[in-house]
Amino acid sequence: MSVEIRRAGERFQTSSEWLDSRHSFSFGPHYDPANIGFGFLVAHNDDTVAPGTGFDTHPHQDLEIVTWVLRGALAHRDSEGHTGVVHPGLAQRMSAGSGIRHSEWNDGDEPAHYVQMWVRPEQFDLTPSYQQSTVDLSSGELVPIASGLPKHASSTAISINQRSAGMSVARLGPRQAVDLPAAPYVHLFVAQGTVNLEGAGDLGTADAVRLTGVDGPRAAAGADGAELLVWEMY
Repeated sequence: MSVEIRRAGERFQTSSEWLDSRHSFSFGPHYDPANIGFGFLVAHNDDTVAPGTGFDTHPHQDLEIVTWVLRGALAHRDSEGHTGVVHPGLAQRMSAGSGIRHSEWNDGDEPAHYVQMWVRPEQFDLTPSYQQSTVDLSSGELVPIASGLPKHASSTAISINQRSAGMSVARLGPRQAVDLPAAPYVHLFVAQGTVNLEGAGDLGTADAVRLTGVDGPRAAAGADGAELLVWEMY
């Protein structure tokens, strides 16, 4: 069993006039052979894109790309004809499959802040696809957002091509608590707020914890509440 805390300020950073991107794992020019992923996660980027800017059309292949917006909105367009505007409370998934090209653009007048996560797929060379769906987080529980796990088949907002991985989100009120999944690999990211995690202590916004073989620890939000992104992987 292991509990590895990764603080917000320890992440790789890519910055420019229009982009501030913080990488949990090796990404682009940032390479650490000891930090190339966790479980099926190969990218976990915390991005802020300035208004009127964004990522021009670029390719992907054989990745499950999940986007969760925290503030603002992000416009998606791809070579398969899919379009969508992703905003807080709406989950998005693009399966790159055999190959797809897409752009992500902030057409609004405020920064777009979002977390984008890349997962290794179970099958390769599939037909590219796209899915988005609104999500209700009012329960204060972990809500399946993007999952291929059989146990989430009837409850997840969007599906991914990986039957051994799933992401849930919990929006917790002040002092509210939730139990994390008991899975071989669990990745917790504090998207907003503060939380106290059993066995790890206090965590702040953009801190992350990598849990291996830990039996469902309890996470309790601080005085201002918290939003948690939780991957469970088998």
